Amino acid sequence: MIGASRRSISSVARSTRCFAPSISTSSSQIPDSRSINGTESAQGPRFSARWFSLLTAPNSNRAANPKIRSSLLISNRFDSTAAAVGSSDPPVEKFEYQAEVSRLMDLIVHSLYSNKEVFLRELVSNASDALDKLRFLGVTQPELLKDAADLDIRIQTDKDNGIITITDTGIGMTREELVNCLGTIAESGTAKFLKAVKENQEAGGDSNLIGQFGVGFYSAFLVSDKVIVSTKSPKSDKQFVWEAEANANSYTVREETDPEKLLPRGTRLTLYLKRDDKGFANPEKIENLVKNYSQFVSFPIYTWKEKGFTKEVEVDDDSSKSDSSQNEGGEDTSVEKKKKTKKVIEKYWEWDLANETQPIWLRNPKDVTTAEYNDFYRKTFNEYLDPLASSHFTTEGEVEFRSVLFVPATRKDDLIKEKTKNIRLYVKRVFISDDFDGELVRIMRKRLVRKAFDMILGISLSENRDDYDRFWENFGKFLKLGCIEDKSNHKRLAPLLRFFSSHSENEFIGLDEYVESMKPDQKAIYYIAADSITSAKNTPFLERLVQKDYEVLFLVDPMDEVAINSLESYKEKKFADISKEDLDLGDKNEEKEKEIKQEFGQTIDWIKNRLGDKVASVQISNRLSTSPCVLVSGKFGWSANMERLMKAQTHGEPSSLEFMKGRRVFEINPEHPIIKELNVASRTNPDNLEALKAIDILYDTALISSGFTPDNARELGGKIYEMMSVAYSGKWRAPSAEVHPDPPRTLETIEAEVVEPPRTPETVEPEAVEPTDMELPHWTDIVKTGRFKELAPYDPDWYYIRAASMARKIYLRQGIGVGGFQKIYGGRKRNGSRPPHFCKSSGAVARHILQQLQAMNIIDVDTRGGRKITSQGRRDLDQVAGRITIAAA
Repeated sequence: MIGASRRSISSVARSTRCFAPSISTSSSQIPDSRSINGTESAQGPRFSARWFSLLTAPNSNRAANPKIRSSLLISNRFDSTAAAVGSSDPPVEKFEYQAEVSRLMDLIVHSLYSNKEVFLRELVSNASDALDKLRFLGVTQPELLKDAADLDIRIQTDKDNGIITITDTGIGMTREELVNCLGTIAESGTAKFLKAVKENQEAGGDSNLIGQFGVGFYSAFLVSDKVIVSTKSPKSDKQFVWEAEANANSYTVREETDPEKLLPRGTRLTLYLKRDDKGFANPEKIENLVKNYSQFVSFPIYTWKEKGFTKEVEVDDDSSKSDSSQNEGGEDTSVEKKKKTKKVIEKYWEWDLANETQPIWLRNPKDVTTAEYNDFYRKTFNEYLDPLASSHFTTEGEVEFRSVLFVPATRKDDLIKEKTKNIRLYVKRVFISDDFDGELVRIMRKRLVRKAFDMILGISLSENRDDYDRFWENFGKFLKLGCIEDKSNHKRLAPLLRFFSSHSENEFIGLDEYVESMKPDQKAIYYIAADSITSAKNTPFLERLVQKDYEVLFLVDPMDEVAINSLESYKEKKFADISKEDLDLGDKNEEKEKEIKQEFGQTIDWIKNRLGDKVASVQISNRLSTSPCVLVSGKFGWSANMERLMKAQTHGEPSSLEFMKGRRVFEINPEHPIIKELNVASRTNPDNLEALKAIDILYDTALISSGFTPDNARELGGKIYEMMSVAYSGKWRAPSAEVHPDPPRTLETIEAEVVEPPRTPETVEPEAVEPTDMELPHWTDIVKTGRFKELAPYDPDWYYIRAASMARKIYLRQGIGVGGFQKIYGGRKRNGSRPPHFCKSSGAVARHILQQLQAMNIIDVDTRGGRKITSQGRRDLDQVAGRITIAAA
């Protein structure tokens, strides 16, 4: 079972049995003798015993030297059937291929196989066929097995030289079989054997034979320049060697005479890899390929693998020696120091089983436990979590196949790709493909899809609610996508959907739960689409339904609304969007509606004329209870949420957006005070500017509260500020006892008078006085407002502007004094070629203005420092701001 690349171990054959552990391919790789014969050393693991065979030359008193240590126990010698050591080698026979090799080889290498990795799958499958054939024949011909009863496959690699050796203990081949089977492409020995089995009707069961096309062996030339096949059939006393190169038109057959290479039975295949394909000689690479393609082959497959274990060794250190000394009495007081050690990794080579996982799908589902399914899933798909569910079944009919389906606990990143690796097809235990381009075989698909739905439904109905919540978190989007694209499976998909609702904001509910909790008079399944649960539960569309205790589904995922629209109904209950027109709540009163329309008919027309093309119509609402109005979408148009999503997808293209927008209906609540006031205004003063502006503000507000995006947010902000200015003007003024009797002064009515600038120290602040008019000092046209200014101000009203600015700043931010205003109105002084620097503004100017504003009772001294606005000053500034806003509009 050892490769011919290392003669030290390849000399070990099977005519003589040798009880020994797994041995490396060089003397440096042989484990320590302490581990031989199953004895476990203190540092290393216990090596498993292995029976080897050792060949001897006929008429010789010594065994062929296998170059192994003398500690191996050798016994039971047998004479070899090969030629004597001193005899001449038999002639080498050369054969021409029976077909045009260059064309067929090109077909095999470049067309027949799309992936070079499959060479190992084909060769291991051939070895499995040979073993299976021997096992089958051994039932009626026990002498074929003889003493070598082990049926296995062993793969050894030589990474440095790029050599792979595959050895099996199967049926082997005679010289005639070598010529007939390997010398003719498309001539399969396995196919011949199957034919013979059928003719003789001796097959009692499935023989698990794989090869059918006669070209599997030639896949070796995908990666090899030269291939050597050494085989020994129990039907023959001789071992023969078949050898060929990839670019040759012929092959050779000769008898094996080297005692070190003789086999008791079976076939050894040696591949000499191409330069670009020597990476396949890596032991880890071979092990991965075996686990991927041949993990479930019915015979054990061993790979020659390097392993290691950690042990402690002593470290030579002078300091570790004992210190000797004597005390006054002459006694020895030496102290033995503890020896220092270090951990090292001891490496060794041994055969490692690569296909320990058994094909669980071949067993009866009743005999397989959940733990076995979970273990099989983790090993096969390299997962660390158990699956949420599994399904094991057999399908019979036009095509018979066995399947094991699993629902994973986590989602893989490549799940949305067209080509996935989640479905693995095995034929006769050998992996064939996991590339289906997103489509399964038509005959298999229907059955597999149905079973997958049954598994998911079982998870949703289980008592452990967390399992389905985890499944929904990982795969919910794909179920919604199925509702959109797979109409034929709507009935299976709908029960699996989950949503939040007005009655369940923290836990998902299914449609079955919703239908069971519906009110007797409820006619539809109501839903609202929004960007979050908070937005959904605060929408005005929900007001009347909350009063009636109707549950409403919250569709907060972008795909929810599209999926629901694709379903249309569930259990004969239609889905109804509460944000669209013609909402039927089952409580219509035609007489009352007629009276309301007569009362508000003129108001409806008046509002429609004001809004114009912004809305398709104005109607009386049956869905509002506390809000004055709402903007609903047309029955066949997009909702506000869908319009928002489509606007993001079209990247704001105006032409596409206009096409996507549906009609909008402005619904009013006749019971709301604002609507009642507008109803009066429409009859008494329809041209009133404030009433018309109120309609505009109502529309803009309804636009936002209904989930739409305003066309001009800045214009809407201006309208709201104006409304607030009018509504709150004078609302927080001081009580009448604190208000001075003089009428308020505004900056617009100030009369200036020239006075001398004050000479008081900066630390002295004037006391509050009765309001007076602002006096314009005589120096306003000649004074510089700061050292950084080169000239006096040009604007004759600069003093008033500065005073108004300072009053406004105190209004907005209390506690500003002279020093603060010096910094606010400071600037940079230019210094010619030198860098400019910051200079404060004039403190005298700031102090003079503050004194005048305090004299007018607009500001006052703040006990915490600086100045503060007075109640009169606040009122005066609010009035000025209101008039400016109205004038600007």
